[in-house]
Order: sequence, then C-alpha cells, then structure tokens
Amino acid sequence: MANAIMVQGAGSNVGKSMIVAGLARAYVKRGLRVRPFKPQNMSNNAAVTADGGEIGRAQALQARAAGVAPTTDMNPVLLKPETDTGAQVIVQGKRFATLRARDYAKAKPQLLAPAVESYHRLAAEADLVLIEGAGSPAEINLRAGDIANMGFAEAVSAPVVLVGDIDRGGVIAQLVGTHTILPPSDRDRITGFAVNKFRGDVRLFDGGVTEIVDRTGWAPLGVIPWFADAWRLPAEDVMDVASRKGGACRIVVPRLSRIANFDDLDPLATEPGVSVEIIEAGRPLPLDADLVLIPGSKSTIGDLAHLRAQGWDIDIQAHVRRGGHVIGICGGYQMLGQTIADPMGLEGEATTVPGLGLLDITTTMQPEKHLALTEAQEIESGAAVQGYEIHLGVTEGPDCDRPWLRVAGRAEGAISASGRVRGCYLHGLFAADTFRAQTLQRLGAVISDRSFEAEVEETLDALAAHLETHMDLDALLRLAQPVPAL
Repeated sequence: MANAIMVQGAGSNVGKSMIVAGLARAYVKRGLRVRPFKPQNMSNNAAVTADGGEIGRAQALQARAAGVAPTTDMNPVLLKPETDTGAQVIVQGKRFATLRARDYAKAKPQLLAPAVESYHRLAAEADLVLIEGAGSPAEINLRAGDIANMGFAEAVSAPVVLVGDIDRGGVIAQLVGTHTILPPSDRDRITGFAVNKFRGDVRLFDGGVTEIVDRTGWAPLGVIPWFADAWRLPAEDVMDVASRKGGACRIVVPRLSRIANFDDLDPLATEPGVSVEIIEAGRPLPLDADLVLIPGSKSTIGDLAHLRAQGWDIDIQAHVRRGGHVIGICGGYQMLGQTIADPMGLEGEATTVPGLGLLDITTTMQPEKHLALTEAQEIESGAAVQGYEIHLGVTEGPDCDRPWLRVAGRAEGAISASGRVRGCYLHGLFAADTFRAQTLQRLGAVISDRSFEAEVEETLDALAAHLETHMDLDALLRLAQPVPAL
C-alpha cells in the first residue's frame, strides 16, 4: 500500500514544485517507487504526455525526477489562463471547458471526483505519492469547494507539510499566520514545516524555528538554503522566466502577456556563449540583438496586439532590415505570417488580423487542438530533434515550401527566402544539442559541448542531495500516511 504526504505553501511560489522534484529524486535513490501528483495546477507552460494529453510542466519534471514517464493522472485538473478573468480547463489531459473564474468556482465540486480517481490510480503503482498543493491554504476565502489544498487533503485523508519562503521576508508570520487563520480541522492536518530559500548560515535561524514550533506544534523538517542551480531546471511559472547573462551572442525575447510553453528558452539560457534577455512591456527591443525569438502564446491574436502596442513590431521589422534573425515558435510562428484568421472566435471575437508579414504564410484557427510528442529532423543540417506540438490552427503558404523540419515524413515550419526568418510548431527543439549548436553557429555564437539533458539530470541529482543534507527526509517519510482505499 502506498503512503502519501502533501506539500503545501504558506504562499505562492515558495518553491513547492522544486522541493517535490528534489524529494522525488531523493526517495527514488532510496529505492522507493515515487509518483508526483498535483490535483489542480494553473499554468500556460504545459507538457504533452504520451497518450496525447497535457499536464503542468512542473509535474512532467517531477515525473522525470521520479524516473517515470509523465501521465495525465499526475495533474488531473490544469487551468490555462486565456484572459484576466477566464481560463481553459483541462481535465485528465483533455479540454473540459473555458470558464470565467466565478463559473469555475461553481464547477470545482464536480472536478474533485476525477482528481481523486487519478490520485488512486497513481497510488496503486507507487510506494510514495508526493502531492503538491497550489497557492496557499491561507486563502481561506477559497476553501469552499477547494480541490487544490486542504479540500483535497481532506478528501483523501492526506497529512500536510507547510513550506515558507524566507527570501521574501516574514516567514514566521507566513507559517504562524497560516496556523492561526485555518479552521481547526485543516490546521490539524499539518504535521510539519520547512523554511525554503535561506541565504547565509542557517544556524542564524535556529531561534526562528523555535518560535514557529512553540506557536504551532508542528515538527521542524529543515531550513533549506538557496539552491543556486534552480534556474537550470525548466521553469513552470512565468514569474520565473528571467534574463540570463552569458556570452556575446544576444537573444532577445519579448515577454508576451499570455506567454506559453516558454521552456524553449531553457536550453539557450544554459549556453555560456549566449545571453538570453527577456524584454518587458514598455521597453524597446535592443538594436544589437543577434536573434529575436518570439515564444508560444495561449492567445496568439491578443498577444500580437500586445506586441504591437509595445512597438515591438516596428523593432522586429528594423531588426530584419539590419540583417538580424527571427525565430517564432508555435504562436510566435503564427504571428510571423501575413494573416491570422479566427473565424469561429476560438480566442475571443471572430476576426482576421494582419500578422508581422515576415513569412509568406497564413494561419486559420481550428477547434481541434493538436497534441503530440514528436521526433523530427532539421532538413538543412539533418540534426535530429525531439519535442512536442500543442496548438490550435493550420498554417500554410508559399514559405511552407521551404520547411524547417521534417516530422514523420511531413514538412513542418517555414523559412523566408533570405533564410533569416523561420518558424515552426515544434516546442523543445533547442534541447537537442547538435541542433542547438548549429542554430547558434548561424548567429556567430561560441558553441559549448554541453549536454542540456545531462545537465538537467545532474541538477536533479544535486537538488536531491541538497534536500538530503538540509531536510530531515526520514522524519518526512514517517509523517506520510497510507492512502485509504476508495
């Protein structure tokens, strides 16, 4: 019978996802069969599973840490924000509905059953299930119908450990305050706590740990120092997408308002000869960029309007006139064309808008989402790549006769006549070392012999060792409880 424990946060972005990934790798190294699970996630950075579903990318990384393939059961409810007030709801890997926030609140009770169903399927194949919460249980205004934190813990009788973020300050208030405002039934589910992202000598917080224990009665599980290599692991939260200063080759990325599947940036950011710069709204694109990379978007037409509102369309046109290179991935690829048509109003109002006009292609949005894990080959170099497709829309036009890739015998993507503007639907292609090196060589970058995938594995091992050193993993395992039968 599997045991389980739930990791919740005293606030958002306290490092829950990374801690679960590190715990998964650490316990696997101890010989346990581990499965990660997050009942409800909110992210536009999704991963595609082998059966053609989608889950949060953090759960895909946690699955990798656990040494297993990701499945839709690991994240049965995924919310993908499309506007400030609404999101696409994915249930067990498939689109369920697009709902406004107030309507989602009404729908949550019917989503608990599939979440519990997925949880029990995972537990049947595991020794330990590591459950990750979302946001914070301190948001007691959201407790009714909750399926992300205490509501789910209650439904499956899971014990909880609470993580606080000392880097933001006020960690004692985060943890003790959560203890104070939770109703007794929820408070009693919390059995331990950890403090994350400490900088300096952790012994300086010994008094703080004592204060938290005295006020909560929870078991102290460790003060975790800042893990400096966290940036080497694929980020899920858009707030974690940051510029990385490296070498002279300068890749600039306009931060779209609905940026999605931005893991394409991770392998580029690890290259020592490359600087990846995220350009925030209100700033012009730098004149000396070697490459402008337009990433994926959850709302292509809306993000194209956002891009134009910043004047980035003018900057990109000037960049191309100066001989610069442009790459568009997925939504960014669609933006490079002549027009984007949404005749059914899938992204909002039915409309057709002009694109950036840098590729002679047109895109028509269609209701069927294309989801696939994909192996491909760059036609120009023959380099093999692996990645995933996750998009609405069909793209065609004369520049598609100069395809960038070949996928299972079909052409994919388009290249301009000059060869300096190219795009495709395939995410994750820069993780392929040879392909990435050849792409960067076209920009004149100094190329390393680094293996991106090997570095991710090494970083997961280092994270596991970090937690073994600074957390009491034996005590955490003792706090886990058997998963009750359905």
